[in-house]
Amino acid sequence: MSETGIFREWIGRTETAAQVAERWPILGLCALLGKAEAPGPGDPIPPAAHWTYFGPTVAQARIGPDGHPERKGLLPPIVQPRRMWAASDIVFSGDIRIGDVVTKTTRIADISEKDGKTGSLVFVNVDNRYHVDDREVLSEIQTLVYRDHPKAGEAAPPDKAAPADPAWTHRIDPDPVLLFRYSAVTFNGHRIHYDAPYATGQEGYPGIVVQGQLTATLLLDQFRARFPNRPIRGFSFRAVKPLFSGRPFFLEGTEKDDGSHSLWARDQDGALSLTATLT
Repeated sequence: MSETGIFREWIGRTETAAQVAERWPILGLCALLGKAEAPGPGDPIPPAAHWTYFGPTVAQARIGPDGHPERKGLLPPIVQPRRMWAASDIVFSGDIRIGDVVTKTTRIADISEKDGKTGSLVFVNVDNRYHVDDREVLSEIQTLVYRDHPKAGEAAPPDKAAPADPAWTHRIDPDPVLLFRYSAVTFNGHRIHYDAPYATGQEGYPGIVVQGQLTATLLLDQFRARFPNRPIRGFSFRAVKPLFSGRPFFLEGTEKDDGSHSLWARDQDGALSLTATLT
């Protein structure tokens, strides 16, 4: 039986938690983004700052070898060892403000399996809904992908070229401190983002990996810096290729004919790393 068939019973499972939107993680996020000021009590948090809340606060004894919580509970115990945040589709329908009591409901929306060039891939779609005072203020469909480690000598997939005509560009020089601070502010223990021997020796990466959420957050931050008065209603991104500490990358974007914006991140060789649409 396929992974999808085995874990079919997980579809529809839900989990609900409530948390105060405290200021301290927003202070940390604004610090790593280089902001001189941060939102205060009653102010709205920045777009994508919701990822600093509802971290995986399981007991240390329940942490798996990759730094993630053990595969028990809401998410199915999929056997493929590599887990990646592949995509998110976010709708901003209201504000989360410092001091709000936020309720998050998480539901397993779908589980599917595909055969890729490197073996079986299992996709889990997670539907997250955030409410304040019974009002939905944010929804996010998050796609996780599970895959096997690459085989020795296995060639990497061919790169996809990033668009060559950005309206703006911004260089990022990621270092281990930046990645560690983001992992700290989101309480993300995934070892590929700070443990170089694990990332290279166990998971086969050439270095520690820049978080996809961090790249997406940096893209949103650059958009807001350039268009401070434009409201953001929706943001969808897809991870294409990992970025690594010590290797510069570039955040870029352009406005489309329909008024939405196409955003992306590329590495120093012009390869597309992450693509996004902002409305």
